[in-house]
Amino acid sequence: MLPPPSARHPASPMQVVAGLGCRSGCAMQELFDLLVDSLAQHELTLGNLAGLASSAHKRNEAGLQQLAEHLQLELHLFTAAELSPYQPPAPGNPRVQAATGAAAVAEPCALALARRMGKSTAHLLGEKRKTARATCALAAFTRESA
Repeated sequence: MLPPPSARHPASPMQVVAGLGCRSGCAMQELFDLLVDSLAQHELTLGNLAGLASSAHKRNEAGLQQLAEHLQLELHLFTAAELSPYQPPAPGNPRVQAATGAAAVAEPCALALARRMGKSTAHLLGEKRKTARATCALAAFTRESA
């Protein structure tokens, strides 16, 4: 049984989003544990989390959908074309490229969503973290004033 998400604090000092990639059939618990570990690495909690993102080809992935539902966050899905401006300069994983049309998933998804939510500055928080079946990258952003 998963613990409930902590109360959200929209005025938290740092807002972050998570870009998630996973193999087909990846369990929600594995994604949740990876996400919590990734946040903890930067002394962050679920209260700092403002959104989740993944590749559009994962729209029917049960583990990702269940994670978003559990955390009460929208899962933003990006096409390979939308991720193109955020791709790393180095060649990515050939298997990921073949499956998604994008060289990488977690980092570009995190940057794309952070940019969308923050409208200006967005940057990755360190390296992505991995398990046997999933990847997670975090991106921080600042919201523009209204």
